[in-house]
Amino acid sequence: MRKLSKKRIFIGIVAIILIALGLVVVDLQRSRLSTPPLSDEAYADEPRVEYGIVVDSFQVVKDVIKTGENLSYILSRYRIGPGDIDKLVQKSVGVFNLRNIKAGNKYTVLCTDDSLSRACYFIYEASPTSYVVFETGDSLHIHTGEKEVIVRQRAATGTISSSLWNAVIQAGASPNLAIELSEVYAWSIDFYAIQPGDKFSVLYEELVVDGQPIGTGNIITAKFTHSGRDLYAYRFIQDEKTDYFDEQGQSLRKAFLKAPLRYSRISSHFSNSRMHPVLRIRRPHHGVDYAAPKGTPVHSIGNGTVIDARWAGGAGRLVKIKHNATYTTAYMHLSGYGPGIKKGARVQQGQVIGYVGSSGLSTGPHLDFRFYKNGSPVDPLKVESPPALPVKKDLLDEYNALRIKLTHKLDSIDFPQRVTVRPDLLSEADF
Repeated sequence: MRKLSKKRIFIGIVAIILIALGLVVVDLQRSRLSTPPLSDEAYADEPRVEYGIVVDSFQVVKDVIKTGENLSYILSRYRIGPGDIDKLVQKSVGVFNLRNIKAGNKYTVLCTDDSLSRACYFIYEASPTSYVVFETGDSLHIHTGEKEVIVRQRAATGTISSSLWNAVIQAGASPNLAIELSEVYAWSIDFYAIQPGDKFSVLYEELVVDGQPIGTGNIITAKFTHSGRDLYAYRFIQDEKTDYFDEQGQSLRKAFLKAPLRYSRISSHFSNSRMHPVLRIRRPHHGVDYAAPKGTPVHSIGNGTVIDARWAGGAGRLVKIKHNATYTTAYMHLSGYGPGIKKGARVQQGQVIGYVGSSGLSTGPHLDFRFYKNGSPVDPLKVESPPALPVKKDLLDEYNALRIKLTHKLDSIDFPQRVTVRPDLLSEADF
């Protein structure tokens, strides 16, 4: 009886399994009958879109504007008649100034896919991010557009051998990164006094269009080692304003910029007895001379009011700015004045107030920059400037958490003299 019972149980299990398999087979057959066969369209490639236009059905011609070429010349080569060209010129008024078409800029022509090759669209790239579409088909129409700008995080390191500019270029990064770094540290580092062996590490945003870098976005954090001292900078937003702060949460932005020029050199220092290069006599030189090409923009080192903007004899064209009850600055030998610069005008820190020149008693283009404290001249290179507002107390915990995370990332960057792209160090969630 026991053996018979086991046999029946075994047969029952096998029967159940067979029934289950049969049900699965039936279900699959029903599924096949109810599911329509895939058409060829299901395997078709995604349409190729450029400038918001599906271009698969066109001949695509890409080129650059040559010297002397204009809209009429280019369109006439693609069988667009004078009448249609004239209508496009009229329609462009208020949309795009055709005089702004520049040699060297890219353009694309979308032509009919036949032997006639008549233009249906002409797209002019006004900048790496903006373009103008001239529709030349059945309806003549003009509109502007913007390309998608992708923001990528990048890391770069470098060592100074001659200048920050050269170090950034040697590292393989965009020269714009040098400008951005100098802006961040403008109140903390005198870039005319940086030394060989100084180093920088930086996490920054790279702007990309069509897979190609077009510029540098915000610096996220940086470390600049100057004279053996590590100077950190952390980008942080409070009160809807972005600023850069140090390890203690103090703002890197001071009341005054360190220098009124970017990337020049000091040709003469503050002195009580200097041989005048023109008069050939010894006399005080209570300023700092920055040698730079004629036309180089000169920036106000702080907010203030213009109290003088005139020809001042040997000083040439001069601008004098009163920043507060204590400090005044003067900018001499200018070739011209910045927009709106006149006596009584209010200026902001970093605003262009003039351009380097050689007016007055001068042997060559330079800026004679002078700094006055309570009416007496002081050496601009020795002026200590108080910091701006620090991180607020109620935001310190949030700031310190970000600071610790970014410091770890900075200190984890390898330090060869090249751009180090380390996606593992950079996460969108961190910023």
